[in-house]
Amino acid sequence: MRVTNGGGEAILVAPRLTMRPPRRASVSVDVDSSREPSVESDRSHLPVLITGICGRLGRRLARHLHRERPVIGIDRRSFEDKPKDIVHHQVDIRRKKTQDVFRHERIAAVVHLGVMHDPRVDQAEHHSWNVVGLQRLLEYVAHYDVPKLVVLSSANVYGPRPDNPQFLTEDAPLLGGASFSEIRDLIEVDMLAQSFFWKRPRTETVILRPVHILGAVRNAPSNYLRLPVIPTLLGFDPMVQVIHQDDVVSAIARALMPGARGIYNIAGPPPLPLSRLVGMTGRTRVAVPHGIAQGVVRKLWQYRATSFPAPEIDHIRYVCMVDDTRARTDLDYAHRHDITQTVAAIDDVF
Repeated sequence: MRVTNGGGEAILVAPRLTMRPPRRASVSVDVDSSREPSVESDRSHLPVLITGICGRLGRRLARHLHRERPVIGIDRRSFEDKPKDIVHHQVDIRRKKTQDVFRHERIAAVVHLGVMHDPRVDQAEHHSWNVVGLQRLLEYVAHYDVPKLVVLSSANVYGPRPDNPQFLTEDAPLLGGASFSEIRDLIEVDMLAQSFFWKRPRTETVILRPVHILGAVRNAPSNYLRLPVIPTLLGFDPMVQVIHQDDVVSAIARALMPGARGIYNIAGPPPLPLSRLVGMTGRTRVAVPHGIAQGVVRKLWQYRATSFPAPEIDHIRYVCMVDDTRARTDLDYAHRHDITQTVAAIDDVF
């Protein structure tokens, strides 16, 4: 829903929903009797469809899953070095050809990774790809009775703020778009998935909100830590949470288990101060006053000399940490990579 903040600006706030299943619960899914065998008994033999499969995280997930079950990918990019047993459809998720994939395959689960994060892309195209694309996908999941949907969101939807509690639960409002308009699409994606959860109970919908992902992925946190000289803000040293890319893959695999449904924060090793995280990279750190940093970043962004828009600065200024108890309890999720391995992953080559 939309509310206004103190300055009259409209922001998106998630309703306080309780979307937590009992541990290892078996969920009764109302499936047409004409579709035999049952979804629960036959699910492991059916393919998992991954949108955004050609991204670095998508490829890692595909390589993890295809050893155990069929994998189908949808991505308008080409899949370099694709394993022979993975089927890849090089189509735009918004096009009708996507529906043909659902029409011709009986799909066990959809994992939606095809979210655009590039803030330089035209705003209308950004919204169309993220929001309209997901709306189409949800239509196909419902129409073709797909029993499982996993949507990868982000802990960034909560937003770094000076008044954040030490740890945010899944019921916290989604305020990440209040100062960073580019995150609003991701919040809308998250909320569309929440709405689908309630409207379509026969589909087990899982929304994962991982903390900053580090690895071969080309996202803002990994790019920031790859800089030869890493800027921080003078007088600010927030606690931060990071997670290894392969632990995110493991969390998605856990979410695919029958019976799992709801919203889950996903975290990695215990949090640590930003200064320590930067120090572990072995790179040089330079502390800059906040006012100067904002002005410099705006200029660098304007001249395309940086990949970081100015609002990203809040992530190295304020805290935004999550409580992942629900995932550890309900999904039996546990990170496997310690902080040293997680930080070292920024220099991995896929």
